[in-house]
Amino acid sequence: MGYEWFISIRYLKARRRQGFISLISLISVAGVTVGVMALIVVLAVMTGFTDSLREKILGINSHIVVQKLGRGITDYRAVSDTALQVEGVLAATPYTYSQTLLSVPDASTGAVVRGIDPATAGNVLSLGNQLVEGSVDALDPEKQSGAAATGTNPSRSLPGIILGKEVARTLRVDMGDNVRLFSPSGPLTPMGVIPKIKTCRVVGIFDTGMYEYDSALAYVSIATAQDFLELGASVHGLELKVDDIYNASAIAAELEKKLGFGYVVKDWISMNKNLFSALKLEKTAMFIVLALIVLVAAFNIISTLIMVVMSKGKDIAILKSMGATSKGIMKIFIYEGLVIGLTGTVLGVIGGLVLCEVLSRYDFIKLPSDVYPITTLPVKILPMDVTLVAVSAALITLLATIYPSWQASKIDPAVALRYE
Repeated sequence: MGYEWFISIRYLKARRRQGFISLISLISVAGVTVGVMALIVVLAVMTGFTDSLREKILGINSHIVVQKLGRGITDYRAVSDTALQVEGVLAATPYTYSQTLLSVPDASTGAVVRGIDPATAGNVLSLGNQLVEGSVDALDPEKQSGAAATGTNPSRSLPGIILGKEVARTLRVDMGDNVRLFSPSGPLTPMGVIPKIKTCRVVGIFDTGMYEYDSALAYVSIATAQDFLELGASVHGLELKVDDIYNASAIAAELEKKLGFGYVVKDWISMNKNLFSALKLEKTAMFIVLALIVLVAAFNIISTLIMVVMSKGKDIAILKSMGATSKGIMKIFIYEGLVIGLTGTVLGVIGGLVLCEVLSRYDFIKLPSDVYPITTLPVKILPMDVTLVAVSAALITLLATIYPSWQASKIDPAVALRYE
């Protein structure tokens, strides 16, 4: 390093009348530390939030959805076989979708009722992992047992229904209770349209952790949905699971080309494009805003170095008289600024990682479930984010040293020592 490094370290130490300058140096270090720490924690939380949201969305929805223009897909088994031949597709299951009114004697609520095939839905969806009570197999009356299988008439089985936690709370129902489904469409009579009614028995309650789903979603078997909606043997579409969720767009495009005209194939990325684009933009905006903390600390570094240059004019002149070059003088103050900036950066990275670990291990920050799709603060540290923050902070502090260092290198020894 040479004499430049030695002198820069000496200038950082408080001596007699330089105590104030040293204090500002400490404040600058603290500013960089806080800024870097805040950036790392916020980026980790934003990444964790995005991943948690993606995981929850893909737990309740499929990677790819296949639909057909018109009433529905009648030959869905053939379409399923075609889909499974596409490289990357792991499983397929049929589904139906309808807006329905759920009612009990003293309460009612609107919900989306999805018809699923209990035999194949588990290969595509994570509904089984989200059940707090019951099972997906119980949607089939033949596989129900005990009180869940028989209603007030023991000789007659009722089709099963799985409710979201908040739907069950709104209706004040529990396992084994009956719920009536009202279809918005029905036969036209002189009295108007009479909605079709079907009674189901609650055989399961699920909790996705997302209020939007838990408060407005229910499941019945595909056979029950086909009968209720008068679909015959057709379904509204197919849901697919792929081996690589980030390659879903390419797989969807290949499948749509293979199925030909009349079919629409959508992947989870396109269906949630606006949501994840907004999250990415928010993460970028948070980075820029919090980077201003580091920028303010950089101004402190500039002011610190300018004051050091002003107080060390005589020393600089003597060094130049002894043969020090302007480049060497610049190095002294660049090193001094870098020590401040890099110390703050290292401390900030360590502090940010420690705080992220604490937030990840101890869920002491709770989020309201009716406002956020998660109940605890998620944290996921990406090495790329930590590197980006550290490099950005180091570059900002490096740039902050250039002007004061340049000013120091321009000091004329004859002028500085004129009255000495």
